[in-house]
Amino acid sequence: MKRIKIALWSLFIGLTVLWALADTFLPTPLSYFSLRTVLVQYTGVIAIAAMSVAIMLAVRPRRPEPLLGGLDKMYRLHKWLGISALVFGSVHWVWAKGTKWAVGWGWLTKPAKGGGVAPELGAIEQALRSQRGLAETLGEWTFYVIGVLIILALIKRFPYHWFAKTHTVLAALYLVLVFHTVVLLKFEYWLQPIGIVTALLLIGGTLAALQALFKRIGKQRKVQGQIRTLIHYPEANLLETHIALQGGWPGHQAGQFAFVTSSESEGPHPYTIASAWEPQAAQLRFITKGLGDHTRRLPTRLKEGDRVTIEGPYGCFTFEDQKPRQIWIGAGIGITPFVARLKQLALEPDRQHRIDLFHPCSVYSPDVIDNLRADVAAAGVRLHLLVSGQDGRLSGERLRKEIADWQEASIWYCGPADLGQSLREDLVAHGLKPNDFHQELFQMR
Repeated sequence: MKRIKIALWSLFIGLTVLWALADTFLPTPLSYFSLRTVLVQYTGVIAIAAMSVAIMLAVRPRRPEPLLGGLDKMYRLHKWLGISALVFGSVHWVWAKGTKWAVGWGWLTKPAKGGGVAPELGAIEQALRSQRGLAETLGEWTFYVIGVLIILALIKRFPYHWFAKTHTVLAALYLVLVFHTVVLLKFEYWLQPIGIVTALLLIGGTLAALQALFKRIGKQRKVQGQIRTLIHYPEANLLETHIALQGGWPGHQAGQFAFVTSSESEGPHPYTIASAWEPQAAQLRFITKGLGDHTRRLPTRLKEGDRVTIEGPYGCFTFEDQKPRQIWIGAGIGITPFVARLKQLALEPDRQHRIDLFHPCSVYSPDVIDNLRADVAAAGVRLHLLVSGQDGRLSGERLRKEIADWQEASIWYCGPADLGQSLREDLVAHGLKPNDFHQELFQMR
């Protein structure tokens, strides 16, 4: 989370400094209308910048991923940029539209324009000014639609496939806001640092939006596959899927995930890979839990022989550090990245780390647990199984009591966010370095 906060605040503070070099928050003479002019410009710049970066992150670029700590962190930043764009866009709308309404209702009196000869405008500036009315109207109505779509995206009950489709609509609406910005941004800004940076963000955002609209996201990272085996564990509501790849997969590290498309209408869904990479076998294994409409339907909808598209790999939850001890916590379906790592350790033993694995689960499924015990034994890892209703809850206090040398370890957590937050706060409060707690934020919205 630290990297996300640094990136977010660096963007806003950096843009504010650049804007302050071109304009001022204290115009002379200082009045409501002069202040309104500068705040409309400032909030507009911040809002379109936030949306531009959000659009660029949405197309899953490779280079920022290791810098931000993985695609899961990139998507969390994407989420907060979207919220920030909505907040600054709302303030922008209030200053721009609210003032016009206040003048119309007689609450404010618009100052008369100064006399004298108007300065002669260049051809480009004159052309832009001729489009002001259209840009204002399009910007206003686009803002209303974008506001609704961003709010819907934040509602967890909003179906994922509709969420994906509305996000594509957002890419088209973003292009309208690019036009709005180009026309209405102060012309003097364009030759100053704030204008140059804004132009670069608009270009990057436009290219990303076109990539989304033409369905080119992850195009270079996609391979075709075929479902070879399906194993359903109904008592645990789990589906194990083995997929044979046709070629082109670059390999993956344990803990990474991929987007799988089994239905064009549903689109790609992210799943953690539950297998080590063996080039000679060229297969991927996924374990999915029926938590939503899509995953609940998979056992009845998928069949052996089905063609699927795999995109990836993504993620930086790869168990790489210099600590002599590791403590893994895979809560519920969060066990999946650890299963992949266990498979890898069985092939390539890790003599650097001593490892304990905690697995809190709500249901005891003999077949699932027997498979896990076999993987743990083959990898030389110690298992702590906590079945809900039988073994009690996992807490920071319990972990500290069971693992005497926990302060020498790095913690790797995947599971419900609230449990991860609770464990992190407890362990950090008792001496764990924050950077030694690694958490997979496996939420794509």
